[in-house]
Amino acid sequence: MNFALSEEQTMVRDAVREFARDVVAPRAAEIDQTGEFPTPEFRQAGALGFAGVAVPEEHGGAGMDSLSYAIVVEEVSRACANMGVILSVNNSLVCDPIAKFGSEDQKRRFLLPLAKGEKLGCFALTEPEAGSDAANQKTRAVRDGDAYRVTGEKIFITCGAAADVALVFASTDREKRHKGISCFLVDTGSEGFDRSHHQVKLGVNASGTVEIFLNDVRVPAENRLGEEGDGFKIAMATLDGGRIGIAAQAVGIAQSAFEAAVRYMGERKVFGKPISEFQALRFYIADMATELDAARLLTWRAALAKDEAAAGGGRYTEEAAIAKLYAAEMAQRVTTKALQIHGGYGYTKEFPVERNFRDARITEIYEGTSEIQRVVISREIFGR
Repeated sequence: MNFALSEEQTMVRDAVREFARDVVAPRAAEIDQTGEFPTPEFRQAGALGFAGVAVPEEHGGAGMDSLSYAIVVEEVSRACANMGVILSVNNSLVCDPIAKFGSEDQKRRFLLPLAKGEKLGCFALTEPEAGSDAANQKTRAVRDGDAYRVTGEKIFITCGAAADVALVFASTDREKRHKGISCFLVDTGSEGFDRSHHQVKLGVNASGTVEIFLNDVRVPAENRLGEEGDGFKIAMATLDGGRIGIAAQAVGIAQSAFEAAVRYMGERKVFGKPISEFQALRFYIADMATELDAARLLTWRAALAKDEAAAGGGRYTEEAAIAKLYAAEMAQRVTTKALQIHGGYGYTKEFPVERNFRDARITEIYEGTSEIQRVVISREIFGR
């Protein structure tokens, strides 16, 4: 397996790195404090092709591969974890399932503007009683002529505050449990579609996380994604790709903390010499560099496996879960060490490692907790 970037992938990395440095980074600390959703930055990302990286060009995307997508999310997350997860959601949780399961009409009406960044999407699966147990959907969708009436509540919906389109999962047949779940493309401007105020969190505070309330929302039948009962299959297939995005986000956050720690060690002097000369801290840096490299390679392997699976009809569930599990837990360890290296300064908001530390924590929770990743990996190993 060759992990050397191609010329095109290198150009993507350089372009997104410049965008992250010049456009995203200057406001990263500000939006973390205010919670302001970075709509202008998202629109600019869309204009550069970063809102639909792997979507075919005929459907409004950049037509690149999944490794390029992972590179985009990592580089943006290195500057701002909020923008990283926003791009991850729009790319992997919204554009990806529409590209894979949508009709040509749905791709024209929904995928095209989403991939261009003209519209933003969100993925509405989680409910108060359906987190890790995603099959326990209480939201209902009842057929009413040429439409469905959807009623229910969704929580912790990233991008929900600013989304124009929501992929909503609802039960169309309770007796069939997970086989009775369907997926719908819902216009967030629809009557009966409401959202809570922005939820203030430990980290990624500008990601537009809200609760969504659906009160008898009318959704045309032509906006159902796939067939009735396909919803759970669509959700699980989509989360595999989403986990690659979160792994890349975790790598980007950790990379930012690592670079800050290296800089600080060269500048900070104790007992008359830079702390970079202290062996204990040098060992910290060695461990951080090793873990970062391992997590990045696992993420890239999962991205390559996704494209191979798409070409050959296979699966990449295990590779995605391994990458997400390791990268998320790595980000926790690396950001903790980076903060410790900074000492008391690291605990203040004057240095970026404090934000890195907070932002890293969520990567072990969303897109499936670390515990769920272990369940997925062991199931793949034992075949059940």
